[in-house]
Amino acid sequence: MSAKVSSVGLKGLEGYRVDVEVQVKEGFESIVIVGLPDASVKESKERVTAALHSLGFPLVERKVIINLSPAEQKKNGPLFDLAIALCILKSGGFIQEKIPVETGFIGALSLDGTVHPVEGMIAAILAAKKLNLKTLILPFDSSIPRIEIDGLELVYVESLQDVLNLLAGQQLLPLLPEADMIEEPKVASRDFNQIIGHEFAKRALEIAASGEHYVLMDGPPGCGKSLLAETFPTILPSLSKEAQLEKISLYQLAGAPYSSLTLPPYRHPHHSASSVSIIGGGTNPKPGEVSLAHRGVLFLDELGEFSKKTLDMLRQPLENEKVTISRIHSTVTYPAKFIFIAAMNPCPCGYLGSDSHYCTCSEKQIKLYKNRVSGPILDRIDLLLTLKAVNLKGHDFSQNESSEQVRRRVSAARERQYERYGREICNSSVPFEQLIGGRPLTSSQQNGLQNLSMKYGLSNRVQIKIIRMARTISDMRGEPSISDRAIEEALTMRRIGK
Repeated sequence: MSAKVSSVGLKGLEGYRVDVEVQVKEGFESIVIVGLPDASVKESKERVTAALHSLGFPLVERKVIINLSPAEQKKNGPLFDLAIALCILKSGGFIQEKIPVETGFIGALSLDGTVHPVEGMIAAILAAKKLNLKTLILPFDSSIPRIEIDGLELVYVESLQDVLNLLAGQQLLPLLPEADMIEEPKVASRDFNQIIGHEFAKRALEIAASGEHYVLMDGPPGCGKSLLAETFPTILPSLSKEAQLEKISLYQLAGAPYSSLTLPPYRHPHHSASSVSIIGGGTNPKPGEVSLAHRGVLFLDELGEFSKKTLDMLRQPLENEKVTISRIHSTVTYPAKFIFIAAMNPCPCGYLGSDSHYCTCSEKQIKLYKNRVSGPILDRIDLLLTLKAVNLKGHDFSQNESSEQVRRRVSAARERQYERYGREICNSSVPFEQLIGGRPLTSSQQNGLQNLSMKYGLSNRVQIKIIRMARTISDMRGEPSISDRAIEEALTMRRIGK
């Protein structure tokens, strides 16, 4: 007799349906698993056998064949244990209850039949919804937040016996994680009202936050580059429920802790970090810093000190907002939609153009230092800012705007974009034809951009980024079309025509 039970497999953050098929027949006692299982899946036969024996279902003189379909997808992790155990019980005639096809089962089994949480449970929950499963049976984990997804019932269990009781029609005591996905108060050690001066830079960061544009700041040591970058997340809106789930999924897969559900992530890797830790990878590819910064901020300080290999590998996530990692056995894709903030000194000693220190670098040294950041990377950055040291004397702190005031304007600008495009997407990412829509640039604006591109040698990518920035600036001002002054301001943010 054969039986089939549904489960969910993971390929990075993407999920796919796995049909666990089992045939139990009399014969020499053995268990065979087919369907490209990895070592952790193959070991499940020992866990499942012990768990069934502890519940009074010994597999004596039984030959068990387990097929994990689709056969061409490599199966990873112990999340199929629960589905395999149920399928064996059904196929072996130990239980008579019908197992609905639209119900999925995930979880790892211990030797006594306890169901344990597995890596990537949130990703599996999101995948179950996309796979049109109606119910998902999964292990109880008090550390994950309480999740409610329309059209998908989540049933938490603690043991295999709980699952058997549930199939038999018994009511289980509801198990719900304590933490709920609610709005958290923004508590930050940094605030925009702590930043003295730098009005142009603060305006640029507000534009970057409103349209999710990339920023590169250069200036001498101590001028405020790191402070501006560290304060930048405080003007970003809170994460939506969908974004919160994506964030938790990625952090679970990477085995990294997170401090907040609703606050956008802020990642600040050191320049000595390896390319694998930043981009992601490993034998079983894990998310890197670019994916852990998804829906948040990735700040690279001392950009010129990062290896050329690492910076070149940043091109794909900066352009496509995702990163694809290929290995011999599998290829996985992780999302990497973040706001890129970078900072670097103007020269090796750091004091080129400084009013208080003398630069000791030669022209050759300065040129070599600047060339560490390649043209293709600079092409992908929207706003280029040059910072100077600020004189603290006579500054009126009462005139400084708080992060809360700026964040309200950023949220309003984003809402205009969401309403225009019909989804949560900003001007930096929306397809160009949708960005322009029914309000194209005027002929004078097109001619002006064309003349500037010929004069300064601007690439097509840079020209499009200027238009995207101008669209964001117009949204911040509540203007229905891209205005001339919005284009002018966007040009100054690229250090063109200043």
